[in-house]
Amino acid sequence: MKEKINRAAQFMPFDALKGLQQALREREEKMSRVSKKELTEEQNEQISCKLNLLCKGDYAEVIYYLKGHYLSLGGRVTEINAPYKYLVILNRKIPFSEIYKISLGEGKTD
Repeated sequence: MKEKINRAAQFMPFDALKGLQQALREREEKMSRVSKKELTEEQNEQISCKLNLLCKGDYAEVIYYLKGHYLSLGGRVTEINAPYKYLVILNRKIPFSEIYKISLGEGKTD
């Protein structure tokens, strides 16, 4: 029985270049980064109006900028903090200044 276990160990995967996959992923992530787009005065006004209409429990879809990438997130708003200028959707804290686009609507329930 012991002989079979030792024989099977020789066929286990072997990573000859330890860390290569992680380095490749990090490089790919860095290469896919984009710079933050400047919003027009009109776009800022639209976002501000929608944020003023937003209430806790409403469904919202937000496109926001985070660490060189634009991400999309939709869900129920669990917190709106006007003094500190952020909102929370699905436990993700999104600063108002990083919002590129926001849509309010019925959407799916979480």
